[in-house]
This record gives sequence, C-alpha cells and structure tokens, in this order.
Amino acid sequence: MTPDDPEEARPLLGRPGGGAPRGRRVFLAAFAAALGPLSFGYALGYSSPAIPSLRRAAPPAPRLDPDAASWFGAIVTLGAAAGGVLGGWLLDRAGRKLSLLLCTVPFAAGFAVITAAQDVWMLFAGRLLTGLACGIASLVAPVYISEIAYPAVRGLLGSCVQLMVVVGILLAYLAGWALEWRWLAVLGCVPPTLMLLLMCFMPETPRFLLAQHKRQEAAAALQFLWGTEQLWEEPPAEAEHQGFRLAQLTRPGVYKPFGIGVALMAFQQLSGINAVMFYAETIFEEAKFKDSSLASVVVGVIQVLFTALAALVMDRAGRKLLLALSGVVMVLSTGAFGAYFKLMQSGPSNSSHVALLAPVHVASGDTGAGLAWLAVGSMCLFIAGFAVGWGPIPWLLMSEIFPLHVKGVATGVCVLTNWLMAFLVTKEFSSLMQVLRPYGAFWLASAFCTLSVLFTLFCVPETKGRTLEQITAHFEGR
Repeated sequence: MTPDDPEEARPLLGRPGGGAPRGRRVFLAAFAAALGPLSFGYALGYSSPAIPSLRRAAPPAPRLDPDAASWFGAIVTLGAAAGGVLGGWLLDRAGRKLSLLLCTVPFAAGFAVITAAQDVWMLFAGRLLTGLACGIASLVAPVYISEIAYPAVRGLLGSCVQLMVVVGILLAYLAGWALEWRWLAVLGCVPPTLMLLLMCFMPETPRFLLAQHKRQEAAAALQFLWGTEQLWEEPPAEAEHQGFRLAQLTRPGVYKPFGIGVALMAFQQLSGINAVMFYAETIFEEAKFKDSSLASVVVGVIQVLFTALAALVMDRAGRKLLLALSGVVMVLSTGAFGAYFKLMQSGPSNSSHVALLAPVHVASGDTGAGLAWLAVGSMCLFIAGFAVGWGPIPWLLMSEIFPLHVKGVATGVCVLTNWLMAFLVTKEFSSLMQVLRPYGAFWLASAFCTLSVLFTLFCVPETKGRTLEQITAHFEGR
C-alpha cells in the first residue's frame, strides 16, 4: 500500500456493513482491564470490615479511635481525586495500556503498607496510595475497554467496569467475615497482581496507536482483538491535531460532551447513593436483622445482581432509556425514604431518633416494624435502581463521548468531579441532615434525581450501536 493510496488515510475502525468482528480475545482484554475496577471496589469496601477489626486491635498493632476511623474511610476519596488528575495526564502520554499497568503499583504498594502498618499514619498512607490507584483505574479502564470494543458489545463490556467495582466491594464484605484487617490487606494485593500479569499480554488500543501514527501496530492490535484488519472508516476530524487547548472549548464537539460528562458525574453523587449507604446498617437493625454485617452483604448482592442485569441489556435497551428508568426509580425510592423519616419524626417516640450517627429508634409494635420495612424496601429499591442506570452508565458514557484528542483532560476532569463530589456529599451529609432534618435531606436527593431524569431526556444522546467516531460526529453536527 503506497502513501498516496486513499486507503492509507483511513483508520481501521468499524465500517458500517463491513461485517461483524469475530474475535473473542476482546473479552479477555476487557477482563484484564476490569481487574482494575475490581481492585478499586475492593479498596472501597475494605474499610467496612477493617475498621471494626482495627478498633479491636491489641498493641502493638495500630488501633483506630472514632475520629481516625472516619479519616481511614474517607481519605481514599482524596487519593482518588488526585488519581483522576494523574490518570488524565497518563492517558494521553503513556497510553491506555501502560497507564493500567502503572496503576497496579500503588494498588499493591498501598495494601502492602497497610499489611506492614505499625501505626495509624502507615494505615493512612496505605489508604492514600490505594485511593490514588482507584482514581487512575476508574478513569483509564472505561476508556481502554470502550476503545477496544466494537459497537455491538461496547455497552456490555463498558458496564462490566461498574459490575467489577461492586463485585470487589462484595468480595471485601464477604472476606471480612473470615479475615482480620492484615489478611484482608494481603488479599487486596491479589487482583492488581493478576491484572499486571494479564495486561502484559494485551495490546494497546488501536485508536491510541493510530493517534500515534503506528498503523502496523494498530492493525496487529485489531487482528488480536477483533480477528480482522479489514474494517475501515473515515477518520475523525480531530485526528490530525492531538492535544487539548482551551480554545477548543468553543467547539461544540468538545464543550457539549464536556458539559454532559461533568453533569453526569455530579448527578451520580447528588442522587443520594452515599446517604442511603450511610443508613444501610441502621435500617436493617430496625428491621430486626441481628447481624449488621449481613446488611452490607445484602446490599452488595443487590448491587451485583442489578449491575449484571444492566450489562446484559445495555446494548439492547440503550443508555438513555436505562438512565431515565433508573432516575425515576430513585425519585420514588428517595421520596419514600423521606416519608419514612417524616413519619418517624411525627411518631410518639421521636425525641432521640435524629441523633445522626445512632440507629433510628421506632415505636414498638407492628407500626414500628412496618415503618422499618418501608425503609428496607425503599433502600433496596433505590440500590437496584441506581445499579441499573446511574451506577454504570455515567462511567460508560464518559468513555464514549469525548473526542480522542481531548479524552485525557476531559475524562480527568470528570473523574475529579466525581470523587470531589463524593467526598463533599459524604462529609457534609450529617450537617445537611441537621439543617433540613433527615426527611428533608432525602427529599432534596429526590429533587436532584428528578433533575437527573430531565437532564437525561433533553441533553444525553443515545450512543447504542454507534462507533466512537459517529458519536463525535453527532456532537460536531456532521
């Protein structure tokens, strides 16, 4: 093929009608990348079983007081915010594959530091390192998977990112029944180590290789992943000018997806997911569950089942429909949650129930039990609704909607927004409940969920079945 051949100017990515890719190794590559989100989920879930174990620890092991325990749980989000910025920088400079390989280092190092911890500061350092890795993995893994997947399976594989996150959380909860905090940290080193071994044999994404003008490597990667080199498509308009510049924010192909991505991440955290999770164990206690750790496992199982359901139907139902449906379910469930707290406040034994860190005590008898089960039902419905749409889809859309040349910066800003919002919502939730009362806080979340439904209907495009180049063309009006 000569340089003047018109075929030479075309990237190798998905001509409509060019035949369905038949490669199956794309699933292996996606699994290898998704071990990053699995490690991310395990790091998030680790604090739940580890904190009680660390509170019981006898000298010379470090022991957490209540204030240190709250920081032990929260500091991972600050590390992840920094990881989002670093991941955006790495994505464009080191590439998708190398970024995933690099994020295994702070994962393994963080859990190793926790395993060897002799004081509280070593515990904090380990959590900060794992948080940094979480931020990188939460950004790079969705991008890698979206760029290696062909349109027919991109929704399925992209949804597996969130599925692996909730599987990792559930794994931490289940392991916490049998292991104390040091051995839990040792177990945390296993997924990133396996990821490091598998990713060494996986290719870089064809799109990134094309952006680096490495056509032969891109063809080889496509052959490995899809089992073909013969799918051609017109190049995206921005392929020739790599790199982000502020002036590009005036282009609709940049500022439209940028605004949508940031808004999706903000709405995900404003939905009330952290508030519901905050009250999970309390609500199960009021419904007469004797073992509060069982509540965590039940919540984890619900998340896994409904996130798996979302992955299976994503490429058939579409992103927009699932987002809207998910938002409506969350509106109803957070509204019911608020009604539960309102009924509790107007009950005869409401004098102490708004102590924010204590269980919500209900009146004895059938009425109290019925109200407790209203709360359990609302919580389970909310978690199921979140897992079907607003859990996985913002991460999937973030990896789909940005043009190649701004993807690193744009996804970095989105991930930074998500983690900062998660930190602020979690940290300020108690203050918000003091000002608005618990029912007001959940009704406010219901209002945000309503706004998220309207935003989905009027602003979010459907990306089902489209190539990444077609999605970029849609925003640019081509």
